[in-house]
Amino acid sequence: MGEYLKPTKFLDFKNDAVAQLALKLESKARVPRTKANVAVELFRFVRDSIQYKVTWHLPTKKDLRASVTLERRHGFCIPKAILLVTLARAVNIPSRLHFADILNHKISDSLRRHMGTNLFSYHGYPEFLLNGRWIKANPAFDERLCKEKEYPVVTFNGRKDAIFPKVDMHGNPFIEYVVDHGTFADVPYDRIVQAWIYHYAGTV
Repeated sequence: MGEYLKPTKFLDFKNDAVAQLALKLESKARVPRTKANVAVELFRFVRDSIQYKVTWHLPTKKDLRASVTLERRHGFCIPKAILLVTLARAVNIPSRLHFADILNHKISDSLRRHMGTNLFSYHGYPEFLLNGRWIKANPAFDERLCKEKEYPVVTFNGRKDAIFPKVDMHGNPFIEYVVDHGTFADVPYDRIVQAWIYHYAGTV
């Protein structure tokens, strides 16, 4: 269990800004301040205070550090997931990263043309160990973006999995999970880079 609580170069909760934010959010959690209620508060912060933004280049290892994402205040799914896992570990909530390939059926035409596909390889989201089981919590799309794009807002209550739904609010196809890459205690940086080069050659 120790591997899901320790800091790493990516999950750098020893950074002062990250550590202080984690404690601040913990103090704001709904009473009683159970790990589940604290996780909900952390989730809401990362979902809505860190703007979702697609990156057109291969991220460096520094780009993916939690402290860098916090300072930058925007990121795509992986940096946001890393930040949320890092904040959770900072307040002693065991957490890990889960990666999967997904199809986004509501992707914009311009983004599809740039990527050459609607496949997002190594989409990342956190999992928390709460009340004896691992629970998924995907903070990728902020609420403002969801309203603009008419995406369903992913909400998390600390008890049930919270990931992208299969259909949107009108019953149209939204997100399809096609390949599960499993869970990781730290960022599988080399795997992510290799997968992106394979899927998006010439665009990253």
